[in-house]
Amino acid sequence: MFFPIRDDQPRFSKPFINYFIIALNLVVFMFVELPIQAQGPRAMNLLIEQFGLIPHDLTRAIAGVPQYPLGANILTILTSMFLHGGWFHILGNLWFLYIFGDNIEDHMGHLPYLVFYLVCGIAAALTDIALAPTSNVPTVGASGAIAGIMGAYIVLYPRARVQTLVVLIVFFTFWWLPAWVFLGYWFLLQFVATTVTASGAHHQTGGIAFAAHVGGFVAGLLLIKVFPRRRVAQRYASW
Repeated sequence: MFFPIRDDQPRFSKPFINYFIIALNLVVFMFVELPIQAQGPRAMNLLIEQFGLIPHDLTRAIAGVPQYPLGANILTILTSMFLHGGWFHILGNLWFLYIFGDNIEDHMGHLPYLVFYLVCGIAAALTDIALAPTSNVPTVGASGAIAGIMGAYIVLYPRARVQTLVVLIVFFTFWWLPAWVFLGYWFLLQFVATTVTASGAHHQTGGIAFAAHVGGFVAGLLLIKVFPRRRVAQRYASW
């Protein structure tokens, strides 16, 4: 198992939007999800079913089926990005965002970064829907959008180094890996898992939506060339 500890890529501005996204996810989890979890599994399931992304419901809404309102189902693409399945899920996601997101925000600027993050999340959701359009299992989590951040990072900073916790069965060690190695290995795992769980098997088993990770990562790879870089004068004015 590989897990990132920190990177050595410097930044030249405060990542206000990255901090805001992290804080917003934590606020939703602690002040919305945890109180509802305390009410029991049924209450939590109702929350996830209402605000999580259900591919079947969205595809039916797009098809014009009356009992599936289009606006509400499209909105779940966004609301699902701020819900998580537990402490391990949210802390793992936000740690990756903390490590890799600040440099992407530094590169493109605050508002463009927010737009970039949301667009990558939408692309991840659409990929998941395309591969499992009939799934009735809700999808939640920010990992698709964060995968987009990681895709952008590997394009911009392939030679940056990532200090990595490497767990080998019962032993562990720390390695400094080039970003292209760490992120390339991560993407390869997601791609292989997506191939293995073709036709949306991850939904039936309640596992990880690997297709969303692949879709988000590829979106980040491509879109980072579309979003303009922050001008040098602007970057240094934010120190």
